Amino acid sequence: MDYQVSARKYRPSTFTDVIGQPHVVQTLMNAVSTKRIAHAYLFSGTRGVGKTTVARILAKALNCERGPTSRPCDSCENCREIAQGNSVDVIEVDGASNTSVDDVREIRENIKFTPFRGQFRVYIIDEVHMLSNSAFNALLKTLEEPPAHVVFIFATTEIHKIPATILSRCQHYNFRRIARTEIIERLRHVAAQDRLTLEERSFVALARASEGSMRDALSLLDQAIAYGGKTVSHADLELLLGAVPQELVQELARAIMAQDSPAALASLANLLDRGHDLRAFCAEVVEHIRNILVAAVVPGTTELRSLIETSEEDLNQLSMNAKALTPEQLQELLAIFIQAEDSLRFSSHPRFVMETAAVRATRLLRQRESADPRPAQTASSSNQKPPAEQEGRKSVLSAPLASSQDIPVTSRPIPKPAHTSREETDQGPSIAPAPSHHSLRAVATAISAAVPPLAVAPQATLQWELVQEEVAASFPNIAPFLEAGRFVGIEGNFITIGFAKQATVARARLEKEENLLVLSKLCERQLGSPIRVRIIELTETHPSGPTMAQVRAAKEQEQRLVLFEQAKANPTVKHALEIFGVELAEVRTIAQQEANE
Repeated sequence: MDYQVSARKYRPSTFTDVIGQPHVVQTLMNAVSTKRIAHAYLFSGTRGVGKTTVARILAKALNCERGPTSRPCDSCENCREIAQGNSVDVIEVDGASNTSVDDVREIRENIKFTPFRGQFRVYIIDEVHMLSNSAFNALLKTLEEPPAHVVFIFATTEIHKIPATILSRCQHYNFRRIARTEIIERLRHVAAQDRLTLEERSFVALARASEGSMRDALSLLDQAIAYGGKTVSHADLELLLGAVPQELVQELARAIMAQDSPAALASLANLLDRGHDLRAFCAEVVEHIRNILVAAVVPGTTELRSLIETSEEDLNQLSMNAKALTPEQLQELLAIFIQAEDSLRFSSHPRFVMETAAVRATRLLRQRESADPRPAQTASSSNQKPPAEQEGRKSVLSAPLASSQDIPVTSRPIPKPAHTSREETDQGPSIAPAPSHHSLRAVATAISAAVPPLAVAPQATLQWELVQEEVAASFPNIAPFLEAGRFVGIEGNFITIGFAKQATVARARLEKEENLLVLSKLCERQLGSPIRVRIIELTETHPSGPTMAQVRAAKEQEQRLVLFEQAKANPTVKHALEIFGVELAEVRTIAQQEANE
């Protein structure tokens, strides 16, 4: 059978034909030219990037009749035999099927024989990580001091499985994934040689699907030829690859720019009707928005072409789309769909996640326009204060982070309790034992005075303690993290919660959009008007004060103290203490007793 797959037909036969691995090729050519040939090489990298190919070319370079030479002739008998795989001096071993100690012992027995034609006996062991530990150990001494005429070349896709004792005895070369531009160029060459007709964007699609593997790209090209013949349409190629059509991605992008939520949902419904995977589609949307963002910030076409690997037609379309949105808006869109991509991995309702992200994206510009600052009015024409300019630029994606200068605090400073001696941590604050009942009473009184009901408007007040109680009852997964923070203040439509610098875990948990939304909804339920919560890091400029957990603990201690005093004053309790000659140690409510039992 004369037919050969493209991956074998167009396999490089000399160092100059190898693409994508210039650092490996240049080093090996210099080593052969200067006769600095190592006794063992280890090639690692993902599939289809040229490890075995370079190993065979190196074997040619060592055993060519003109050699050793960095430019083997590829026409002498030695080179032809190595290329055909029947050279007696170049032994290729499959590590996956020769894993035992006996296989290694056979190699050790054979390396003592001198080469038959060339100057070196070359052992190429592919997938060497499949050897057993005992086989590796049997190879150690031979690998460290082999005969002068023997060269070992190992190839592996899983370098982490190679023992350190083997690594230290080899020269290690890491083969990187081949860039899309190089794969596209190679595919064009193959198409020209075979007289194939493909669209420019089809080459891009093949390169994207290959994920950096030249062999995969050529195999996919063979599939496309088998499906469509010498002329392959882009639609047929997308159907064959199972890729998401770029038209659907651009359809959603147009709906976002037009702020058309129904059109965005219709495009998602169309996508699902055609049987495409939402996760793959979301990844394509993320890449598309990233490309628009790059087009928005990179002015030159030459620089843009080096950063975005796509066709000229798509580059022009991206540049046009980039003019419709600012880089800041594009970053927020990118964050929306990156978050959706993360949620899709674990959600049992992927369609709902994607539809929510699409609606948020289409309403992004509308919300930003509604948040734009209005012209400032003079005091004589209106008694209302003009809104701050910063509020018009707030992110609609999540509650913004602000510095201490951006956060006006309307509540009075909360004094730090005298009995708090430990630093705040992510697990929550720890309160040292109170020295006396009177000091606890004083601390609780000071805290209560420091946190009065906070006025948002003349008609509405916010009881933050009620918010905490509802969070503890309905959302116990975030309650401990909330209590690790401190209520800083409230102004306008923003509530500010601060965290100490070391409380990184608690702060990160509260900064999640879904948790900020929970807090905002609970506050809105009290106020009857929209409110947003923002999280900041407390600095030295902020007034010192206790965390929410410390406030709660001090209040509970005060309640226990009051209960203790009431019990001691009870005549029945007094009489019982006198009869038994004991002192009152602890007082509990019936609810506490039942909970402990």
